[in-house]
Amino acid sequence: VLAAIQRDFGSLEAMQTAFNTAAGSRLGSGWAWVSVQNGKLKVTSTPNQDNPLMDVAPDQGTPILGLDVWEHAYYLNYQNRRPDYVKAFWNVVNWNKVDELFGKA
Repeated sequence: VLAAIQRDFGSLEAMQTAFNTAAGSRLGSGWAWVSVQNGKLKVTSTPNQDNPLMDVAPDQGTPILGLDVWEHAYYLNYQNRRPDYVKAFWNVVNWNKVDELFGKA
């Protein structure tokens, strides 16, 4: 998946920046995603319980990485500091699983 990240975003850091922006700019409840769409990686965000597999998603694809940005996901540890929660997320990503999901997409 690293080669695809570099191909589609230029670098891992650029992908993380796009993902962090998607997670941080989602107003209210929702999700940030890295999905495979037509063989390319794309960062998207969906409201509420929606996901890139749904017909209602404006950017459909096969999700390989997702982050819940509903307040219940982070309030106990981060209160209203969503950016801190998003930053901490990168410390727990299971890249082996992301790579596996990418291979299946």
